[in-house]
Amino acid sequence: MTEEARVTDDALQIEDVRVRSRYEASIGGAFAGWVEYRRMGIPPHPRLVAVHTEVLPAFGGRGIGAALVRRVIDDARASGERISPLCPLFVAHFERHPEDRDVLAPGRFPA
Repeated sequence: MTEEARVTDDALQIEDVRVRSRYEASIGGAFAGWVEYRRMGIPPHPRLVAVHTEVLPAFGGRGIGAALVRRVIDDARASGERISPLCPLFVAHFERHPEDRDVLAPGRFPA
């Protein structure tokens, strides 16, 4: 079963809550996890620093962390924002998925 199938079956919702500087995930209205970030820079070079990702233990193993990373990447790509990955989950994603490196901030990721 793919990660997307696991989280879709549980009706995962992800929202960018800018007043808290984080993306929040919930399943059936229950808070499940988040990505903490900092937005920096100004157009034409806006940047999102992915600081920390956490999934609550009760929701582990469902692909929520991967879904959070995917949503941040998709939103960054759509808005022209670049990502600086400090969070180990983001670093691991970019190592495994070079096709997503187009959203990386210049000089912010090991070659």
